Amino acid sequence: METALLQLNRPLCSRGKMDLKLRPNMAAFSQQTVQFNGATRSRVFTCASSSSGPRRKPKRSIAPKIRDIYVKGAAPVSPQEEIEEKPSQASNNGKSRTEDEMEPSIYEEEDRIEKPDSLSFLDKQTVHVGSKLSKKDKKHIMESSEVKSAGDDVRIEETWYTENSMQEEKPIVEEAATEEKPKIDPEEYRRRVLILAEENVRKGNICFVYPENVEPNQEIEIFLNRSDSALRDKPDVQIKGAFNGWRWKFFTERLHKTEFNGDWWSCKLFVPKQAYRIDFVFFDGGNVYENNNSRDFLLYVQNDMDESSFEEFLVEEKKRELERIAQEQAERERAEEEKRRREREEEARNADLAQAKAEVERKKEVLSRAVQLAGTSSSGLLEFEPTGFRGGDRVRLFYNRSTRPLEHAQNIWLHGGYNNWCDGLSLAEKLVKTDKRDGDWWYTDVVIPEKALILDWVFADGPPQEARNYDNNNFQDFHAIVPNSISEEQFWLEEEVRIFKRLQQERKSKEEAAQRKAERTARMKAEMKERTMRAFLLSQKHIVYTDPLEVKAGSTVTVFYNPSNTVLNGKREVWFRGSFNRWTHGSGPLPPQKMFTAENGTHLKTSVKVPLDAYMMDFVFSEREDGGIYDNRNGMDYHIPVLGGVAKEPPMHIVHIAVEMAPIAKVGGLGDVVTSLSRAVQDLGHNVEIILPKYDCINFDHVQDLQFQRSFEWGSTEIKVWLGKVEGLPVYFLEPQNGMFSVGCVYGRGNDGDRFGFFCHAALEFLLQSGSCPDILHCHDWSSAPVAWLFKEHYMHYGLSNAKVIFTIHNLEFGIHQISKAVSSADKATTVSQTYSREVSGNPAIAPHLYKFHGIVNGIDLDIWDPYSDNFIPVPYTSENVEEGKKAAKIALQKKLGLRVADYPLVGIITRLTVQKGIHLIKHAIWRTLERNGQVVLLGSAPDPRIQNDFVNLGNQLHSSHADRARLCLTYDEPLSHLIYAGADFILVPSIFEPCGLTQLIAMRYGSIPVVRRTGGLYDTVFDVDNDKERAQAAGIEPNGFNFEGADAAGVDYALNRALSTWYDARDWFNSLCKRVMEQDWSWNRPALDYMELYHSARKN
Repeated sequence: METALLQLNRPLCSRGKMDLKLRPNMAAFSQQTVQFNGATRSRVFTCASSSSGPRRKPKRSIAPKIRDIYVKGAAPVSPQEEIEEKPSQASNNGKSRTEDEMEPSIYEEEDRIEKPDSLSFLDKQTVHVGSKLSKKDKKHIMESSEVKSAGDDVRIEETWYTENSMQEEKPIVEEAATEEKPKIDPEEYRRRVLILAEENVRKGNICFVYPENVEPNQEIEIFLNRSDSALRDKPDVQIKGAFNGWRWKFFTERLHKTEFNGDWWSCKLFVPKQAYRIDFVFFDGGNVYENNNSRDFLLYVQNDMDESSFEEFLVEEKKRELERIAQEQAERERAEEEKRRREREEEARNADLAQAKAEVERKKEVLSRAVQLAGTSSSGLLEFEPTGFRGGDRVRLFYNRSTRPLEHAQNIWLHGGYNNWCDGLSLAEKLVKTDKRDGDWWYTDVVIPEKALILDWVFADGPPQEARNYDNNNFQDFHAIVPNSISEEQFWLEEEVRIFKRLQQERKSKEEAAQRKAERTARMKAEMKERTMRAFLLSQKHIVYTDPLEVKAGSTVTVFYNPSNTVLNGKREVWFRGSFNRWTHGSGPLPPQKMFTAENGTHLKTSVKVPLDAYMMDFVFSEREDGGIYDNRNGMDYHIPVLGGVAKEPPMHIVHIAVEMAPIAKVGGLGDVVTSLSRAVQDLGHNVEIILPKYDCINFDHVQDLQFQRSFEWGSTEIKVWLGKVEGLPVYFLEPQNGMFSVGCVYGRGNDGDRFGFFCHAALEFLLQSGSCPDILHCHDWSSAPVAWLFKEHYMHYGLSNAKVIFTIHNLEFGIHQISKAVSSADKATTVSQTYSREVSGNPAIAPHLYKFHGIVNGIDLDIWDPYSDNFIPVPYTSENVEEGKKAAKIALQKKLGLRVADYPLVGIITRLTVQKGIHLIKHAIWRTLERNGQVVLLGSAPDPRIQNDFVNLGNQLHSSHADRARLCLTYDEPLSHLIYAGADFILVPSIFEPCGLTQLIAMRYGSIPVVRRTGGLYDTVFDVDNDKERAQAAGIEPNGFNFEGADAAGVDYALNRALSTWYDARDWFNSLCKRVMEQDWSWNRPALDYMELYHSARKN
C-alpha cells in the first residue's frame, strides 16, 4: 500500500505508457492528426497512465461529432509551417528517418486510455505529476482507455477551432507576463528542483515538472533529461505541444541547459485558465523526436474545466469568432456599398453635367432666334424709359394700342418673362393710360430680372387666368434686349451651373424618396415575415409549442405537448425523443425523456437544453421509453428553428424542371409558382436552379447575362445549353437543334406530349453529364411529370442517386395518365391547397399514394403585387392609409372606364371566363350588384368563342341599361387589373372548383374583400366573417371575407348581400376589415417553409 501511495506523489515522468493524440488547428495545420510510434529506452517517462483495462464509452459532447479521416504517414503542421516528422525512436535510436520509413498508427478518442488494474503503477513505470490530485482528476486517469498499437493508420479529425486555437505558435511564457506571478523563494525553488532532479535521475525518468501540482493561470517549468532521451547528442532541444488533446494554443519553446546534476534541460510554460491537459513532445528543431514511444507526453491540469466544458468554451469562442467575422463582413460590405455609392454619384454628376450643357445649347439656339426679333424700342408701338438699363433696374414700358388687337379693351395687362420665357410667366403688371403722348399710349413700370438678356412679354385684357384677348405680336410675342446685361459668356456659364444644381437637387430628392420607400418596403416585408414565422410556430399550438416560443441556442426550452389531438391520445405515458440540426447533431439523439403534466392540465411538458451550435430542434413522441407507437407528424417529424446558434443550416440544392416560368414563358399559374417558390426558397439560403426549354417565343428582355454554356448529345440530337438569370434565379435553357421548341408557342401543338417528354429526358441527361448532384428534383403538372419516372428508371442508380423527386399537381383536369404515373414514382407529391388535396384524394391516380400526398397553399409575389410601390395606381398606400389609397384608385377606375364618379360599392371580377370559374354565377352576381345600387367591373376573356360572344352580348346589354354603373372589359389588361384590385371594394371569385386561386390573395393584398365559393384553395384562404371565426382562430388568422356553399344563385346572394350590406351599414367596420386583410401574409413566406419541411422529409425517408 505504501508503494502504491508513493507512486501518486512521484513526479510526472515515471510512467511507462502514454497516449498521444494530435488534433491540430484545422486552419493552421494541414487538417491532420498524427501519432508517432517508436521508443527510446525501457525507462521512458510518461505523464498519464495507460495500462491495460476495459474501455469506457466516451463522454457525450455538445460539440458536433467529428468526422474521421485516415491518412498514412502524415505529420502535424504548425500554424506557420509543417511540424517535422517524428521518427520511431526505438528503431532508429534518435537518428532521423524519411517519411516513407515511418509506421503510422490510429488513435482512439482522446479519453480512451487504458484503465489500470490497481493503483500500483511501479511495475509499469507510471507516475503522475503532482502529489495532490482532485478525485475528478484521479478518476480521469484511472478510467483512461487503451492506446492503439503501432502500425495502424494515422487518425486525422476534421473540426473547427476558435481564433485562439488558430493563432500562430508563440512562446507561452509571453502570456504569463500579463499575470501577477507569485513570489518564489529562490533557495526553496533550487532545493526542491535538485531533489526532484536527483530522484528522477536515480529512477531513470527522463522528465518532470515543477511545481508538481499543475494549475491553470500558472507558470510551470518542464525538465528533460537529454542524456536518457532520443535527443542525447543534439545541441538544440525544443518542446512542441498544445493544450486539451492537441486542440488549442499550439506552442514551441527552446529548452536551456540547467545547472543541476545530470543532463537536465528546461523551459517555462504558462498554463491558460481553459487548459485541462497539456500534450507535448521534444525534438531537435528538425525531425528527430522524443515522443514517449509514439504516445507523447500528457500532463493533467487541476482545473474545473473538463472536456465537456471545454467543448462549450470552444462553441462560445466560435460564436464570438463568427460574430467578429460577420461584423468585419458587414464593414466590408458597407465600404463596398460606399464605394459603389460614390461611383454612382460620380456617374450621376457627369450625366447631370452633360445634361446641363445640352440644355444650355438648346436654350442658346432658341434664344438666338428670339434675339433676332428683339430690340429696345419699336417706333410708334413700344418705348422704354430709360433706354439704357440692366438687370435689377426699374424701367417704364410704353405701349401704343392703336390699331392693335386690344385697342378696345377696358384694361391692359403685361404678362412677361425673360430669356425666352425660361422661367415661364414671371411678370404681371397692369398698364395705365397716359395723355402725355400722342396716340393711345399706356404704360407700366417693370423691374428687370437680374439674369435677363432679353425680356419676353405679351399684352392682355386682364390678369393671368382671367384674360381672354391678347396682343402677342402676331404669335411671335414681344422681345426686347437688355442693353447693359451681363456678358453672354458669363450668363451661359451661370445658367449651366444653375441647371446643374437643379438637376442634382431633383436627382437627390428622387433618390432619397426611393430610398425611404425601399427601406419602408423592406421593413414591412421583414415585419410580415416575422409575423408569419410566429404564426408558423403557433400553427401546431393545439398539439405542440415551446416556451419561449422563439428557441434560442444555449437556452433551456420547455416543450408542451397535447397528446389528446394525436395518435397518442389516451396513452398512460408519453416520452419525448429529440435531437438537433435535422437529427444530425454531433451529440446524437437526446436520451428519451418522460413527459409530465403541465400546470394547465391539458398539456404534458419536458425541458431541453439547446446547444450553442444548434440551428434546428427536432423531436417526436412515443408511448414508451423503448418505442411503441410514435407521433412523428405523419412522417414529417416536429421541427422548430433555433435562433442565434453558431452553426447554420447547410444549403440544399434544388432543381425545378418545368415548361413554364414567369415572366419569360408564362401561360398560367404554373409559371408564377415556379418563379415565386424558387425565389422564396432561395431567400431562405438554399441553392435553387431552374431548367426550362429555350422557346423561340421567350421574352429575353427579362433574362440577364445569357451565355452559351455547352452542348451535349442525347436522342441523336445536339442540345445546346444556355445559362442566364431571371428574377435573380439561375436558369438553364435547353435548346434541342431539332427545332422542337422553335414553334412560336409553349402549348398548342399536336405533339406537346412528345415535346415535353423529350425535354424531361434531356434535362435529366444534362444533370448527369454536367456532374450536378441536386438534393431535390421538383417537377410540375403533366408537362414535366415524366421526370419522376424517368429518374427512377434511368438515372437514380446511375449518378443522380442523391436526389429525391417532388411532384406538384397544379390542376388534375389535364394529363391524368402522366400525373398518375408521376405520383406513383415520386418520393413526395403535392398539390396547391389542403382542401383541393382532400377533394381529389379519391381519384384513382391519387388514392393509392395518400401517405405521401400533401397540400400546400400557393402564395403571391409581393414585389409584383404591392400597392405601396405599384406604378399602375394613382396613390401608393399601405394598411395605414388604405382608405385614402383605395378612394383615389376607385375614382381613377371610374374615370378610366367611363363610370359615374360617385360613392358606390364596387365589385370587381378578374377571371378567365370558363365553366370552371362559375360563369353562370358571375352573370347573376352582376345583376344582383346592380339591383343593390352598386357598380361592377369585369376583366377577362373566354377561350371558348361561344362564351366570349355571350359576354359580348351581355356587355352591350349592360351598356344600354347601366352604362354608368357596369363595364365588361373582355380582354386581359395587366395595368387595368392592378387598378381594379385597388379600386374595388369586393373581388368576386365564384369558382366551381379551384385548386388554389391567386385572385383572392391579390385582392386582400390590395385591401379588397374577397367574396368566394367554399372550394379548394378558396376555402383554405378566405374565412367568413360570420361563420368561420373558430376555423380562422385554429389557422392563426382573423376572418377576412365572405363565402358561400352551393353553385346556385341563392348561394351567391347569401355572400354578396352580406358583403354589400356591410359596406352600406357598417362602413367603419368595413374599413377596418380592409386594413386587417392587408396585414395578413399571403406571400410565399409560409409556403416556402412548408416546402422546405417537405424536402427534408423526402430526404430523411
